[in-house]
Amino acid sequence: MVRRAIYPGSFDPITFGHLDVIERASQLCDELIIAVADNSAKHPTFSWEERIALIQESIGPRASVKVERLTGLLVDFAREKDAHLVIRGLRAVSDFEFEFQMALMNRRLHPDLETVFLTPKEDCTFISSRIVKEVARLGGDVRQFVPPIVADCLHKKSFPQP
Repeated sequence: MVRRAIYPGSFDPITFGHLDVIERASQLCDELIIAVADNSAKHPTFSWEERIALIQESIGPRASVKVERLTGLLVDFAREKDAHLVIRGLRAVSDFEFEFQMALMNRRLHPDLETVFLTPKEDCTFISSRIVKEVARLGGDVRQFVPPIVADCLHKKSFPQP
């Protein structure tokens, strides 16, 4: 039986914290699906197609890691993919309450779906996509928080050329 896990998120954009969680999560399962949520209510900076491309470019070729679009409920996606494990990253205690509620809701909707919480390495705990986008929008250098391809794309989005 293949141990398949899903790491869902908006990844708008992917950060070094996300990449750290992906690296460690991929050691816990046979196959990891990075599920890019298509949540237009969040008004993403990057389209889901751009986010998937940036993730694929950032992680490089890995046979055990796939990147796919997530629409609808995570539990339905998990059933469709025959996955029984959800990976969630926790940066701070403030993340826990929401993530804990989501894990309990997912378990109620899909009793066989377990959630595992991973914390990024210490030098990534303060990084969030929202803050990275704000730093980029204000002209700051974000290369220490995101892969080079992401930093370049953020700069282009923040300062489009005429």
